[in-house]
Amino acid sequence: MPSLDPILDQNQFGCRPGRSTTHALVAVLHKRMKIFDNRGSVRAVFIDSRKAFDIVNHNTLLSKLKMYNATHCLLKWFGSNLSHRRHLVMVGQLFSSWKTLSGGMPQGSRLGPLSFIVLINDLRAACEVHKFVDTAFSELIPSTGSVSNMQSHLTSLLTWTANNDMQINTSKTKEMALGLTSINLPPLSTSTRAIERFSTFKLLGIFLDTNLSWSAHNKSITSKASKRLYFLKQLKRAGVPYKQLLHF
Repeated sequence: MPSLDPILDQNQFGCRPGRSTTHALVAVLHKRMKIFDNRGSVRAVFIDSRKAFDIVNHNTLLSKLKMYNATHCLLKWFGSNLSHRRHLVMVGQLFSSWKTLSGGMPQGSRLGPLSFIVLINDLRAACEVHKFVDTAFSELIPSTGSVSNMQSHLTSLLTWTANNDMQINTSKTKEMALGLTSINLPPLSTSTRAIERFSTFKLLGIFLDTNLSWSAHNKSITSKASKRLYFLKQLKRAGVPYKQLLHF
C-alpha cells in the first residue's frame, strides 16, 4: 500500500486507509450541491461491476502493477499469491473435484480489494467519476440549455471494460436525473439493454432522490426503526426479560 497509495486516483475512496463511505458521499454530494446552487443539473449513472472480484484477469492486473513501478520483488510476491489457487464445492458430505482458476481474487483477504482498486485505477471519463468498489459517473450540466453527453461517457466505460476483461451488470446499473425537470434526456443504453432511470437510489447506505433532499432517506430510517420497535414490543408482551430485550 505505501508504494501504491501515491499513484491511486484521488476519487477512489474504497479499500484505502483513512477513507470511508462518508468521504465518498461528501465528495459526491458536494459536487452536486454546488452545481444545484448555480442553478445547474446533474445526470448520474451508478455502475455495478459484474462479479467484480471473481473475473479479475491476473495478467492485466500484474501488467498494471508493473506500469505503476511496483518492484520486481513485489510483482513476484503478488503473482505467487494469485497463482495455483484451487476451488471445490461441498454439498453436505459430497465434494466436487478441484478446479484451478486462472482469474479472480481471493475473497476476504487484504490484497483482494487492493488489487481491484489497482485494476480500476485508470478508469477515467470526461465527467466526474467517483469510485468505491462500484463507480458513479456524474455529468454536471451548468444550464438548462446544455446537452447531455452521458451516452458518450457510458460508451467510453464499455470500451474500457472490454479492454480490461471486465463487464458491467446492466440490470443493476441505474441512472438518475437530478434537477433535470425541463430537459428531454435521451435514454441511455448498452449493446444489450437500456439503462433504467430511477427517482431514488441507495448509494453507499444513503437514499438519494432527484432533488437531493433527505425525505427518501428519512422515510427509510423511520420505517426500519418502526419495524424494530414493533419487534421489541412483541417480545416485551411475551415476557422476555429486560436483559434479553436489551440484547435484541
